Amino acid sequence: MTQKTYTLEEQIGFLLRRATQRHLSIFGTHIAELTPTQFAAIAKLAAHGSVSQNELGRETAMDGATIKGVIDRLSKRGLVVTRPDDTDKRRLLVALSDEGNAVWETVLKQGHRISEETLEPLKPSEQAQLLKLLEKLA
Repeated sequence: MTQKTYTLEEQIGFLLRRATQRHLSIFGTHIAELTPTQFAAIAKLAAHGSVSQNELGRETAMDGATIKGVIDRLSKRGLVVTRPDDTDKRRLLVALSDEGNAVWETVLKQGHRISEETLEPLKPSEQAQLLKLLEKLA
């Protein structure tokens, strides 16, 4: 029985990790004041307004502990405000503060640039194909 050769550099996990490292490096050069998870939370809050912490976690693909930590850090910086839900006191509602909205306005353009720069080595048709394929995997 012959064993197949395992070439790490040809494996999906390795390639996704390398692509993620590239993306995070690009992100860091454009947006130093937020982490990618903080950026994701702010982006969803800008799009949806006030949502529960659990819903925000689902919308950003973060587990409960992670989204709680993100919200706590954003709250300490004054970028989000939280309050109990009027209809269910166990639920915590999260919204951007005025300062959070101002930060969003400053990083929004950079967010687009980060995506463009991450995909830059690909032709436009390849970019569209990659995004479509990644959506299938997600």
